[in-house]
Amino acid sequence: MKNILTLNKIAACGTDRFDKSVYQCGDSVESPVAIMVRSASMHEMEIDKSVIAVARAGAGTNNIPIEKYTEEGICVFNTPGANANAVCELVICGLFMSSRKIVEAIDWCKTLKGHGDTVGKEVEKGKSAFAGPEILGKTLGIIGYGAIGKKVAKAAAALGMSVLAYDSFGNPQSDDERIKIVNSVDDIYAGSDYISLHMPLNDSTKNTICNETLAKMKDGVRILNFARAGLVKSDDMIAAIESGKVAAYVVDFPSDEMIDVKGVVAIPHLGASTPESEDNCAVMAADQIISYIEKGEIINSVNLPRVELGEVNGVRTCVIHDASATEDVKKALGAEVVTAQRGDIAYTVADVKADEDALKAIAGVKSVRVIG
Repeated sequence: MKNILTLNKIAACGTDRFDKSVYQCGDSVESPVAIMVRSASMHEMEIDKSVIAVARAGAGTNNIPIEKYTEEGICVFNTPGANANAVCELVICGLFMSSRKIVEAIDWCKTLKGHGDTVGKEVEKGKSAFAGPEILGKTLGIIGYGAIGKKVAKAAAALGMSVLAYDSFGNPQSDDERIKIVNSVDDIYAGSDYISLHMPLNDSTKNTICNETLAKMKDGVRILNFARAGLVKSDDMIAAIESGKVAAYVVDFPSDEMIDVKGVVAIPHLGASTPESEDNCAVMAADQIISYIEKGEIINSVNLPRVELGEVNGVRTCVIHDASATEDVKKALGAEVVTAQRGDIAYTVADVKADEDALKAIAGVKSVRVIG
């Protein structure tokens, strides 16, 4: 029996993908072969040496120590695109909330409770404090043109907005004439009335929105962050709101300093909080784990290269290793191999029963696994 440890509640439609005659899923199983996680932090966790894979039921992997697991030969998966529609819908909601002061207006309306017959007059007298612009004809700049960014771009264009999109992690293209791909993020800053962030948080993207970049934006810009809190430098954002440089900031990752700040709409991380999204993520994560365990196939890993494989006929040996060791690994396998590389890490597979000890003795080999 192969055990799958769940660190958060995983939708049953995902855990049901595991054949119950082969797998056991639960939050207290011992010696798991794989771990499924949503938001639980794994940075301080000690995990069993039996673990060969960790699957994040979601796109972001900031809660997983990827470098550490890579060194230990553990494959880390995520589920890109599975929650894209859920996040996109909330971003569009955020566009309206950033413009029309809807949240503030609702809060103010609650203060009228008990005012009896005067409520109507008070509403008409006070509503002008919550006026805001329409989004029709305005320009939305999207930084990060992945699965979510593309959906947001199409939805915003359908609502009559002009859309600029930029992505530093690839060569984005658009088949929609309403969406213009720009070559510099500065074009986003200079040309956008609204800016929506959709890139991962890492050393190169941390504090992307700060005094330096805010200075390049239009006065009264509205910024939406449904990606990660660390993309925005909080102190600089608060100062920009106080000065009027930023008209509104909508963030799905509230921090203490951002809560109850005038001009900030703080949402409690609801981007992927839909039953459809949770189901999609759970199913994708489960399928990826099963494919990796049973075939050695790697789909949507954040630390290892993509390798698509057929069914195992007999025996299959899978090796995770430094790219510099590729030739030595191939020689030790002594058979036709499939090999792929991602940065300095490589993955080599051969349908043979190899000498595991000999492979593990090669400098740079991180893990060896035999299937079958």
